[in-house]
Amino acid sequence: MTSTASKTAPALLFLALFGNAAHAALVPPQGYYEGIDQLKHSDGNFRCEPAPKPFTGALQFRSKYEGSDKARATLNVASEKAFRESTQDITTLEKGVSKMIGQYLRDGRPAQLDCALGWLQTWAQADALESTDFNHTGKSMRKWALGSMSGSWLRLKFSNSQPLAAHQAQAEQIEKWLAHLAEQTVRDWSDLPLEQINNHSYWAAWSVMATAVATDRRDLFDWAVKEYRIGVNQVDEQGFLPNEVKRRQRALAYHNYALPPLAMIASFAQANGVDLRKENNFALQRLGEGVLAGARDPAQFNARAGVKQDLKELQVDSKYAWLEPWCALYQCVGDTLARKHHMQPFNSFRMGGDMTRVYDPSAEQKAK
Repeated sequence: MTSTASKTAPALLFLALFGNAAHAALVPPQGYYEGIDQLKHSDGNFRCEPAPKPFTGALQFRSKYEGSDKARATLNVASEKAFRESTQDITTLEKGVSKMIGQYLRDGRPAQLDCALGWLQTWAQADALESTDFNHTGKSMRKWALGSMSGSWLRLKFSNSQPLAAHQAQAEQIEKWLAHLAEQTVRDWSDLPLEQINNHSYWAAWSVMATAVATDRRDLFDWAVKEYRIGVNQVDEQGFLPNEVKRRQRALAYHNYALPPLAMIASFAQANGVDLRKENNFALQRLGEGVLAGARDPAQFNARAGVKQDLKELQVDSKYAWLEPWCALYQCVGDTLARKHHMQPFNSFRMGGDMTRVYDPSAEQKAK
């Protein structure tokens, strides 16, 4: 009769020899495990609207900066209107899914979950957003939408309340679709020359990172980390991103816009044992500090960009949602922490919803 010890010895030897080579399942930061605040059995006044029409056509959209010079910083009102109209169904999906998932995690009404899953499944079944006929604005919309959807999906997938347990077939179909979009996003944004790598690449990398964790795809995770490193290694000693400085009067706004995806990638990497905080001599910390200083006094950005900065976007609290993951990475204190608390709670559908609930739940409870 074979002893238990002799049976298990080969397995233990295998683990000893090869255990380090096998990766653990990818996970999100701790806050994504939060459960439903209060599970309710009635759906109250919630009404599920029909899903927006799945976008299956060519991803060819006009740019809101159409006709601008190479700085791409002067808004074209007519082309922006055309852009908003042609992408309305995509944006409705992004915002709607984020809102319904957020509501469900707070209120626990079954119809909220069913509606969000129904919307996503409708688009997944149609292979929406998978067109390989696209321009720059089109592939940008694809990665923004992917980041929004996967970022929101993570809150369902990892919630301690296990809301997807009774919806496994739907979840598998949705995740398969998200993975297809991530694979195409990798193809869309890989191997660009350095002078073309800017905030768009960082948002693409965040969308792939979120999907990597949602679908446990180490290849996607590694690609996102690689793109992150390319991005933060562009940050110079003064905390500027040269390709965002090119945006002239909107240089500060675009530095601020580059921070959410970079901070989210670093946060997710840290959760999986990859510490990116020190990359390029703490470049992400330097970038954030530079933007916060610029928001107080844009003189340095005015000088570097050679033009007075447009500060309109810097006056919107939600534009600083990156402070949640960033402060979790670098332990904000003093004025920065006070500014964060003053602006909370942060909600960004492109980052996946309520970031304060994920990264600073005690502050989120105080805000209620």
